[in-house]
Amino acid sequence: MQKRKLGNSNLEVSALGLGCMRMSFGDAPVGDKAEMIAFLHAAVEQGITFFDTAEVYGPFTNEELVGEALAPFQGQVVIATKFGFKHDGEKGPSPGTGLDSRPEQIKRVAEASCQRLGVEAIDLFYQHRPDPNVPIEEVAGAVKELIQAGKVKNFGLSESDAPTIRRAHAVQPVTAIQSEYSLWWRTPEEAVLPTCEELGIGFVPYSPLGRGFLTGKIDENTTFDASDIRSRNPRFTIEAIKANQAVVDLLARIGQEKAATPAQIALAWLLAQKPWIVPIPGSRKLERLDENIGAVAVELSPDDLREIESAVAKITIQGDRY
Repeated sequence: MQKRKLGNSNLEVSALGLGCMRMSFGDAPVGDKAEMIAFLHAAVEQGITFFDTAEVYGPFTNEELVGEALAPFQGQVVIATKFGFKHDGEKGPSPGTGLDSRPEQIKRVAEASCQRLGVEAIDLFYQHRPDPNVPIEEVAGAVKELIQAGKVKNFGLSESDAPTIRRAHAVQPVTAIQSEYSLWWRTPEEAVLPTCEELGIGFVPYSPLGRGFLTGKIDENTTFDASDIRSRNPRFTIEAIKANQAVVDLLARIGQEKAATPAQIALAWLLAQKPWIVPIPGSRKLERLDENIGAVAVELSPDDLREIESAVAKITIQGDRY
């Protein structure tokens, strides 16, 4: 597995990471715990060293799963987790409870996340979503104190805009930005990616396969369980799936030339954008993991990239992101 550094930091990770959310949270059925631990072990054995979780996934159960599974590999892997949602008493945080990035809350979350992950310090600690009620300077200052105290190693932001990234970076250098980015969601190219390049910040795309759409395994006959976020997503209506099929057709055509799948071309395209981009596709199946890892070996030439760019420019993606 190739390695990449996230921006100017010394944080070196596998060129492809692994999003762990759906192993214990999200669409039903969630993974069996023993199977997911074996799956995470297999990922490490295949060279994955970068794992993404959050306290809100569960809540808490995903961090516990990741911490237990990766305990034998401490010092060999990098675990990223996140803070920023309000806690509803003993129920903990959920996206429905609102945001909370107050410094005292960040510090409480850091302590609890360390315990659940079984680590002395969090490798990469993201603000999960910007909190309009807390100045980003206070957020960055709180994480800076945690870094000085040895509880956190690196500071990250998720779904932040360019001005917010600059303000945070001025207080505490930001190691990585995590946002949705793929061939069918390219908004980060407008301002966020140039800001990352200027400031020496790594970029971590989540949903790099368009929530599975870019794999080519979803069509207008696909149905989603009510627990699956895609059942309510405007991009997964029958009309949008039909309209957006042109993107998958393009990936399949280029894949045929490269003996690669549409998913591998989609990930290879992301990897080819910048050397400091590290996608984190989520997976629960070994065959998907193998397929995704195979993308790292797919080389897209400048001509290939121009062809993709030209073709995508003629396609209008249907449906809002959320």
